[in-house]
Amino acid sequence: MRKNKSTIFLFTALWLSSCSKMIQIPDPASSITITKVFATDATATSAMAGVYTQLINGTYGEANSNYATNVFSDGLTTILAGLSADELQTTTANNGLFQLSANNLTARVADQNYIPTLWTSSYSIGIYGANSVLEGIAASTAPDLTDSTRRELTGEAKFIRAFCHFYLTNFFGDVPLVLTTDFNKTASLPRTKQADVYAQIIKDLKDAQAVLPDNYISTGGRTRPNKWAAAALLARVYLYTGDYNDASAEAGSVIDHAGLFHLETDLNNVFLTTSGEAIWQLQQNTAIPNLGNATPEGSFWLPNPLHTGPPPITTLTSQLLNAFEPGDRRRADWIDSTEYTPDPGIPATTYYFPSKYKIGTYNYSVGGAASEYYMVLRLAEQYLIRAEAAANGGPGGVNTAIADLNSLRNRAGLNGLPAGLPASDLKAAIAKEWQTEFFCEWGHRWFNLKRTQQASAALSSIPVKQPWKGDYQLLYPLPTQEILNDHYLIQNSGY
Repeated sequence: MRKNKSTIFLFTALWLSSCSKMIQIPDPASSITITKVFATDATATSAMAGVYTQLINGTYGEANSNYATNVFSDGLTTILAGLSADELQTTTANNGLFQLSANNLTARVADQNYIPTLWTSSYSIGIYGANSVLEGIAASTAPDLTDSTRRELTGEAKFIRAFCHFYLTNFFGDVPLVLTTDFNKTASLPRTKQADVYAQIIKDLKDAQAVLPDNYISTGGRTRPNKWAAAALLARVYLYTGDYNDASAEAGSVIDHAGLFHLETDLNNVFLTTSGEAIWQLQQNTAIPNLGNATPEGSFWLPNPLHTGPPPITTLTSQLLNAFEPGDRRRADWIDSTEYTPDPGIPATTYYFPSKYKIGTYNYSVGGAASEYYMVLRLAEQYLIRAEAAANGGPGGVNTAIADLNSLRNRAGLNGLPAGLPASDLKAAIAKEWQTEFFCEWGHRWFNLKRTQQASAALSSIPVKQPWKGDYQLLYPLPTQEILNDHYLIQNSGY
């Protein structure tokens, strides 16, 4: 193992050593430190809160301005997956993301972009943090750490571990399954088959579901996952693995819990801290300069000034803009544009950007109250999961699928789909609703194209992606440094 001097603050500066190879996750803290951290309900809860904080704010401190690109969970997943799919394109061919947008990756190009950050942050922040909490709670004999807090934090940690492994396997395929902080066990882990990764994800989520509370225990909103967050992510995993009966059951359990969740009739309320659609959100640190009370994605995409400022390094594609039906309020409420020219003598160019979040660099406030949190799981997905499961032989059949789709279409101002829609048309309608409801959110479009085996057909004819290099590009290459550090890791085919 090669050591470096970088510092990873995992729980408010409790764990300080790190490794240059992030599968070789940091050496665990001393038993004395662990005893102190997991001595009371308050300190143990603070340790878990530290994981959530770093999932959105990163590890680089308040001076860092690379929001939305320094952690897989602070916007980076949305940006990279959107470029790989047909949602985003770069505003210039000279930036480091163009090859990703063109599906023309090589391992060397990937190493120079943000792809290694997907890998390292998933392991070093989310998975290591979750495993540290699990081990700390299991080792603690402190009488002031109550059984109820032990159960809740154990459930939250298993949820986070499952959440991180889900994104790793959907970006990279087979990935090391890390279930401990023990360096001697993680130093040379091989890649685990995706089916086995999913099996562990399902186990973690079912364990979490069994011990997490029904309601939200955080005073800051829906920022700590509960039983329904575990059910929502479990429904997604069942859908991805083709278990349509269980996908429908889990999605239905969330939809039917109307006391907590409902679709917002006003699309502009969906991403607010008070959203009835929110299942789990991440809360940003409003004290961070250049970010303040904005979400990372709001800061990344919203120009300053809003309608005449320079665009971000990505803009929405014509493929996405043309996917909306006339009158779809999602097109009007969740997409905006800027008319920008770097020189008054040059005609302005129109650039389109996502505007699901309304607070950005043009109107943020450092230390101000946050009206938006970063949405991770929301109710609309559960309707689409249940609809797709029903269309593929799950409970309810065509009628359930159409009713669930119409719940989202009617909310968007569109006419409902007719009863008795042919199977092929129904599945096409479901794919379209995924595209227009969840554009530029957590890689949904990219992952859905891949899992339904529609990626090549949908993407290979896009001019910037021609000539199509091959379907091997549907998995990202493993970071070269990881392979050099661990001879058990084998690069994805084609790279």
